[in-house]
Amino acid sequence: MKITRTARFKKAWKELNGNEKKLAVKAIQHLVDNLKYPALGVKKIQGTNSIWEARVSRSVRMTFQILEDVNVLRNIGKHDETLNKP
Repeated sequence: MKITRTARFKKAWKELNGNEKKLAVKAIQHLVDNLKYPALGVKKIQGTNSIWEARVSRSVRMTFQILEDVNVLRNIGKHDETLNKP
């Protein structure tokens, strides 16, 4: 599966610290390899039709959409802030 990033994701990425980026790279790789990888905890965001969340760490989440064979990374950052603006 291919990956693309929105402008919001790119901007949010710059706000992550070095360790968060390292963990995010791992999470994105797992997302590409196996959407059901247990540590990701992938689930649909309530109140949306097609936006999903995945766990990067205890406090960091990323949101994405699946459009055909592409995962569109939408946002990444602190849990509540990210899920409030998926």
